Amino acid sequence: MSTPGINWSRLVAWMAANVDEVGEPTGVSLISGGRSNLTYRIETQARPLVLRRPPLGHVLPTAHDMRREWRVISALAETEVPVPEPVALCTDEDVIGAPFYLMGYVEGAAVRSRDETELSPAQARALSERLAEVLAAVHAVDYGAVGLGDFGRPDGYMARQLERWGQQWTRSKTRELPEYDRLAARLLRRLPDRSPAALLHGDYRLDNTLVRLAQGADPEIRAVVDWEMSTLGDPIADLGLTLTYWQDPGDAERSSIPLAGDITLTPGFLDTGEFAAHYAQVSGADLTDLDFYVAFGNFKLAVIVEGIHARFMQGKTVGEGFEHVGASVPTLIARAHRALDGRGQGLPG
Repeated sequence: MSTPGINWSRLVAWMAANVDEVGEPTGVSLISGGRSNLTYRIETQARPLVLRRPPLGHVLPTAHDMRREWRVISALAETEVPVPEPVALCTDEDVIGAPFYLMGYVEGAAVRSRDETELSPAQARALSERLAEVLAAVHAVDYGAVGLGDFGRPDGYMARQLERWGQQWTRSKTRELPEYDRLAARLLRRLPDRSPAALLHGDYRLDNTLVRLAQGADPEIRAVVDWEMSTLGDPIADLGLTLTYWQDPGDAERSSIPLAGDITLTPGFLDTGEFAAHYAQVSGADLTDLDFYVAFGNFKLAVIVEGIHARFMQGKTVGEGFEHVGASVPTLIARAHRALDGRGQGLPG
């Protein structure tokens, strides 16, 4: 059995020794080539599982950390934040060529496109409200009580984020973009004077959740997934990135960026301002300086996309649709500048 990123015979042997309660694995299929980590469905005699591993090439330092994802879903398993069941972690790279972990398969869809999902306006509104409520639940977790007290360093979080993503840009960049350098300098000058501490997802958007849809019923978010960039820090950074992914009606520029789909254009979905307001209502958060966090979200996404583009240029991506992502980087940088100017899409108003 040949599947990119999986050494089947070694995986079967490892599972026999470490996950014997599910019986012998019988098949594997790629769920998502992903623009980051790779996700596979593993069929077993008892029930399906999901395997997560890093991408095949251009793995940046501190990125794609399977131990990190594993630790978070294990810590959150008994909280109000819905996560998949943690099953097993493997740190031995000799098994499939990289660390990986197994989790329970969750019946649900990663909702991305309005063309693939039928939602009534009432369901669309309920889903977007629930997305804000789950984000607030993540930020409300008593991270010390669930064993994540040493998971990050909240003090000085945003300054370190700027430094970290600047380093990632240096390692990933495939071209010189002067507007990136100007943006990094502007963000450094605008750092908010606040240091709240919360558990962050780090890449929170609708298609990093699994949603169960039923006709005539409110959609249910059954699991939050893709915790590879989670840490402790400023919760409004999570919100700012979510708004960066969001598409509002009339934002043609945002629709040209091939990330996160266009599901938020479905009639009934909250727009960015309404989403931010609902999050603030349920969390009690102060949204002062939200323009900075939206700008930072665009900055961070530009660096991530440049890394994806670098892997594509090296022929190290799995799946389709990567040939156009590089063109999004200058657009994201321009949107970040406009957000700092207080005139960008993606800001509530």
